Amino acid sequence: MTPVSGVAAVGECMIELSGAAADNWRMGFAGDTFNQIWALRALLPAAQSADYVTAFGDDPFSDRQRAFMAEHAIGTAASPVIPGARPGLYAITLEGHERSFTYWRADAAARSLADCRDALAASLMGRALICFSGITLAILEAPARATLLAVLEAAREGGSRIAFDPNWRPRLWPSPQVARDAIAQALALTDIALPTFPDEAALFGDTSPADTIARLSRAGVAEIVVKDGAGLAHVAGAGITRAIPAVPVPSPVDTTGAGDAFNGGYLAARLAGHTPAEAAQRAHRVAAAVVQHHGALVPFAILRTAFEGALTPAK
Repeated sequence: MTPVSGVAAVGECMIELSGAAADNWRMGFAGDTFNQIWALRALLPAAQSADYVTAFGDDPFSDRQRAFMAEHAIGTAASPVIPGARPGLYAITLEGHERSFTYWRADAAARSLADCRDALAASLMGRALICFSGITLAILEAPARATLLAVLEAAREGGSRIAFDPNWRPRLWPSPQVARDAIAQALALTDIALPTFPDEAALFGDTSPADTIARLSRAGVAEIVVKDGAGLAHVAGAGITRAIPAVPVPSPVDTTGAGDAFNGGYLAARLAGHTPAEAAQRAHRVAAAVVQHHGALVPFAILRTAFEGALTPAK
């Protein structure tokens, strides 16, 4: 077996517009798997590579995306540049600390991330850990989705661990059944599953986190963490389930990206050798830090401090 090292996440990095006051908007970059690699990059040793695998356009905003990643030591491996393409975009609107999203992504470059199997394999083979999500699957047409899953299966056979967050977003799928079928295929090659209970209840009819754990265990997933917002995280593996309390945040500012940061914190802790229960505790602290700030991406130093046990005071 080929030695494995470094981490990669596969998916779509979008332009993020977050509102401040009146019609003032702040532009950034985010997306569920990008938010995960952001947290992983913050929390892993600098010597360990972290790459975001996607497809870029050749427009000025795509140039800024790549520059932003490079500035934060996030590589892009063999991600292609698609002539004439551009990034997707979303805007966040807040009511209190809860958020809603408006998207413009139908012709986003990331939809072509698996069009070239050789480039995708060059980006993913030999990784210690690869992360992807239901959104990664949803933005791809069926042939490209099959290519991605085949490359992930080959990487897994080569020694990579595969982490998957089903992250169901109904508007991205032609039907719930198509989503269920694709997620089932993904779970068949997943080592660590990181579902969110309300999504699983809506798509699969689970009535409790225990139902989700039982269903994913039957699918062959060895390590499962069922998130539930500010509630308990249920961690299951080797026939044992533990409920790990979240870190209370009295005055949350913005919940955008909290679940993604939890995933990144959990995976970073597992790579560092912490037990699943210890990893969930650290992940809760990272997520709690994120909800105390606007936008999906929080400075690395804040994430590191949270990961090690101290929280940034609520604002």
